[in-house]
Amino acid sequence: MFSHLQDADLENWHDFEVESRREIYALLRGIGEKNQLIRMLIGGEADVCVTSILAVDEAANAVFLDCSIDAEQNRRVLTARRLSFETTLDKVRILFAADQVETATYQGNPAFKIAIPTTLIRLQRREFYRIATPVTNPVRVQIALPAALGGPATFPLADISCGGIAILDNKMVLGQAIGKEYPDCRIDLPEIGPVTTTLQVRNALDLTLLNNKTNRRLGCEFINISRGNLSAVQRFITKLERERNARIAGLT
Repeated sequence: MFSHLQDADLENWHDFEVESRREIYALLRGIGEKNQLIRMLIGGEADVCVTSILAVDEAANAVFLDCSIDAEQNRRVLTARRLSFETTLDKVRILFAADQVETATYQGNPAFKIAIPTTLIRLQRREFYRIATPVTNPVRVQIALPAALGGPATFPLADISCGGIAILDNKMVLGQAIGKEYPDCRIDLPEIGPVTTTLQVRNALDLTLLNNKTNRRLGCEFINISRGNLSAVQRFITKLERERNARIAGLT
């Protein structure tokens, strides 16, 4: 169900899927009551806005969300084929999606309305927490490919966690390569330094953009990463979190 989420990075979503309507309602209500900010992905990481839950109406099967002050962004939300949402509640990461969004009013103010999701993803394990890497100045990984494939190749990262990375292979250099391991990969982390590790491709997702170009996203797991390299990854994630929190604080 969550194959369109920006982080199609977990091999077994069902292990973390919540299907109990009562539990989903309680989680969404908790997110709203604590005024947790929610990242709403309109077109993947390239088009993201911040929203929050205004109310959850179980009888009407509706979740009311803040809309943007940007009319053009609101238009993109309403015309999106699918929206993905990401937030946290008590340090637990919550992911859900909506196929349809409508305009509504809540307490006299404009709002968005979506149906209460039938399932959501709840990730409690810290190592699965992924954070998007910068789009404008992307982090890059060099993979030592054999000469038959053109030799070493460099790919931009889409996100990073303590368990692995997602890379963008838009030229389809690697193929889907699921299960394949690439030793001695070098990830250059800005302000932190290089990290070297073996990567194993765990999943692949092709995303068709609005201009009909296709992006391929490969979820890769760190294999036997050293403690020093993992520490560098953790420091980089902390740095990204600090920068993202500062940006979000500036929007509120």
